[in-house]
Amino acid sequence: MPKTVFITGASRGIGRAAACAFAQAGYQVAVNYRQNHRLAQELIEQLSAQGARATRFCADVSNSAQITAAIENATQEFGQIDVLINNAAIAQQQLFSDITPEQWRQMFAVNIDGIFYTCQAVLPQMLHRKAGKIINLSSIWGMVGASCEVAYSASKAAVIGLTKALAKELGPSHIQVNCVAPGVIETEMNCNLTAEDLAALREETPLETLGKPEDVANLLVFLASAQADFITGQVISPNGGFVI
Repeated sequence: MPKTVFITGASRGIGRAAACAFAQAGYQVAVNYRQNHRLAQELIEQLSAQGARATRFCADVSNSAQITAAIENATQEFGQIDVLINNAAIAQQQLFSDITPEQWRQMFAVNIDGIFYTCQAVLPQMLHRKAGKIINLSSIWGMVGASCEVAYSASKAAVIGLTKALAKELGPSHIQVNCVAPGVIETEMNCNLTAEDLAALREETPLETLGKPEDVANLLVFLASAQADFITGQVISPNGGFVI
């Protein structure tokens, strides 16, 4: 029976690339998205045309009831969830002094509460089987911090802490929990950056290039594979040498 991956925030960017990579690797794909029905449906049609079994599940990860229902529906559809990719996130650039309490809470609601809710929803079945893979998406800014991105950096640092602690707790149940912390990736999340900003980031990167969503997606597939069964609690950062 093919394994099933549940990917949050899968309608675009890294999540979309991950859905394609997992489908190519033979997985059944549960595509979670929040509001872009058109992009999600286009992805399902694309994966189906390639011979993969894929279904979309609309849910806001910051809403416990919604994401729990999505996990339950995906489990009914595919039988079980073998791999969970916590990719959904938001970002915002602004001075720390300009961050409102509402913006701060929303950042953590999506970027860290969403992982909490999703893990809690999927873990009972993984614990029952004593098997499963959970991969959380952080960022290099969660590792080193970024000026004018304090809320985002703080939330992504929390993802790292959650990953390491959960890996220790779930290790005896043979469930691996890892974190991928991408560098600067060419996605919509960075579309607010100017051409000059992007050129500067390329110059700061030892490999002199920015990452592509596929660079992250390929790493996610590896960490979900049996080849990575002895890897847990780790933070792996595909960043072209930007952070060493």
